[in-house]
Amino acid sequence: MSRLARPAARLANGSAAVARGLVRRATVWVARGRRADLTGWRAALGCWLRLALLTLGLYLLWRVVRAVPALLWLFSGVWTVAAWRAGRPATQDPIETPAEAPAEAAPELDREAVRTLLLTLMGTGSGVHLRTVLTHLQQHPPTAARTAGWKVADLRARLVALRVPVDRSVKVAGVPTWGVRRRDLEAPSPAAAQEASTGASTAA
Repeated sequence: MSRLARPAARLANGSAAVARGLVRRATVWVARGRRADLTGWRAALGCWLRLALLTLGLYLLWRVVRAVPALLWLFSGVWTVAAWRAGRPATQDPIETPAEAPAEAAPELDREAVRTLLLTLMGTGSGVHLRTVLTHLQQHPPTAARTAGWKVADLRARLVALRVPVDRSVKVAGVPTWGVRRRDLEAPSPAAAQEASTGASTAA
């Protein structure tokens, strides 16, 4: 039983990993259909179109399999190979891992660069939704690879870590949700305020 349990567990874990990967890629692909230069329902038209194309593709695949059931053998074989590869146990070298860890660590985001990006996405508006910011990051390198699979909550946590004020009731095109307001970004940062107060006390 132990000899069969090990490969069975590898296939099960690999199948779950492949399924998660497909769902993640489909989600990112659909999200990239949102246009950052539009607001409201018009901005989401691309997402709905991609979702419809994805649904149509799954339906056509189901019809093909119904018409030619023998294709299930081919699909099963491809899935099994992909699951076997994805379920490979992770091997870590205790000597090489610490040396490679710093190279793989993502660099820290610069607050001023993030502030400039947020103001650019706002345009002439008074705020921007976090989902609009996330869509922009996932569509443009070099942030596309780093933010693939991110949710709005992931972006919100990183903005909070950078001391960027976020609010859950920011209105854009009449829709309130998580976002950033222009007046909060244009206010002096805590570091700048502290420097200003220090300079004033020194001059006095």
